[in-house]
Amino acid sequence: MGPTDQRRSSLSAVSGTRPAPAELIVVTHGAAVPLAASTLRESVAAEARLTGLLPPGARLTRIFGPADRLSDKLAATAQESVAGRFLNYFTVRDAGFDLETLAHRLREDDLVDGAYVKPATELPIAPLPMPRRSLAPVPSVTPDFRARQSYLDPAPHGIDARRAWTQPGGRGAGVRVIDIEGAWRFTHEGLTGKRGGILGGEPRGDEDWRNHGTAVAGVIGGGVGGFGITGIAPDATVSAMSIFGGGSALAIRSAADALGPGDVILLELHRPGPRHDFRNRADQAGYLPVEWWPDDLAAIGYAVARGVVVVEAAGNGGEDLDAALYDLAPADFPSTWRNPLRGGDHDSGAILVGAGAPPPGVHDRDHGPALSRLAFSNHGARLDAQGWGLEVTTTGYGDLQGGGDEDYWYTDVFSGTSGAAPIVVGAIVCGQGIAAHGAGPRTPAEVRALLRATGSPQVSAPGSPAGRRIGNLPDIRALAGE
Repeated sequence: MGPTDQRRSSLSAVSGTRPAPAELIVVTHGAAVPLAASTLRESVAAEARLTGLLPPGARLTRIFGPADRLSDKLAATAQESVAGRFLNYFTVRDAGFDLETLAHRLREDDLVDGAYVKPATELPIAPLPMPRRSLAPVPSVTPDFRARQSYLDPAPHGIDARRAWTQPGGRGAGVRVIDIEGAWRFTHEGLTGKRGGILGGEPRGDEDWRNHGTAVAGVIGGGVGGFGITGIAPDATVSAMSIFGGGSALAIRSAADALGPGDVILLELHRPGPRHDFRNRADQAGYLPVEWWPDDLAAIGYAVARGVVVVEAAGNGGEDLDAALYDLAPADFPSTWRNPLRGGDHDSGAILVGAGAPPPGVHDRDHGPALSRLAFSNHGARLDAQGWGLEVTTTGYGDLQGGGDEDYWYTDVFSGTSGAAPIVVGAIVCGQGIAAHGAGPRTPAEVRALLRATGSPQVSAPGSPAGRRIGNLPDIRALAGE
């Protein structure tokens, strides 16, 4: 899948931020069967044998946690009858830089069905120049920027969040969200109060990763108080899980274990795919949603089986995800892998989000017809919903309000499927909060079906017909069944 050193030395053209490190994943042979004592013994023996193949200092970690705890975690779920398959997934840590050579060595063992190096993970912010931080003096009290958050407005151009706030549960109380990416600043004035903080991983000490996570958290659950911004679901509990230290699949599994049915995981990640030989690129061309990789696909399926709604940025690769290219399994993937972007039996169960244009005139700019696909957004039959991919006002970055203290930074231009996905999450959380006061929170499948059946329809733009599907913009009123 390409030389590891090229992936690791690449910098994100968007921000100058170094991508997350490449990850070495090992998948052993093992049947998709119910867990039994014999299955556990065989898996533990395989783990010991693989550990013996690693170089000094390297560590083998089970992505789905201790083998003897898995049965309880999947009891009474749709995955219980095939839970044995989750024993097959391992990540290798602290193995040094020559991951491709180690992957090749591991694949030569009869126990191993696949061993592959995932390319460096990036943030799906639009491939545009990053905003400049404002150097204007910061007032003693932050102004009220809520009028700039037009995505809160009624349909068809917004998600009707302001009306949702007038309904019981419509501010997201009782619903928990875990954002999976790299870093955050929960000390920001707009994120204090009912915030869950960072639950796991090792947050990257990097301003651009931190700005991104702060912006996402603000869109979903930013605070209220007559200043700054208000998140779509301001009473929800927003927490975070970093991919640094353990990798993306382990973060997804850990988040799923921390949540309950009806709660939400957001995946703010994408990776370079096979279109350009899995190489990190300045323009993000060919980047894919993370579910295309086998371990992330398994982890998403694990979370969905536990009743957790998983929302995933579709990526900024400008790709047709229906292309036959994505049906081709790399030689180092396990033999059981099938392209999840085709849906059907191999569907991840996640909600895939594309990036649509905001209404012309927002922030005095025009990006084409409202609800049309932005050129950088991936598209295809698998996409379920869209959010604004430009002009998202939220916490972080400092172009709208800057100064020397990150706790008071705000932006007008958060973007990409990065900006779109938390808008969809916010709508889901409000809908789940309202539903909790009625029949109860909806299942992941029910939420996805509602997103596809309701909302404000995608429109065509020059060079971007509506047939290049990114889905509808959510309408919370419809999501809530009103």
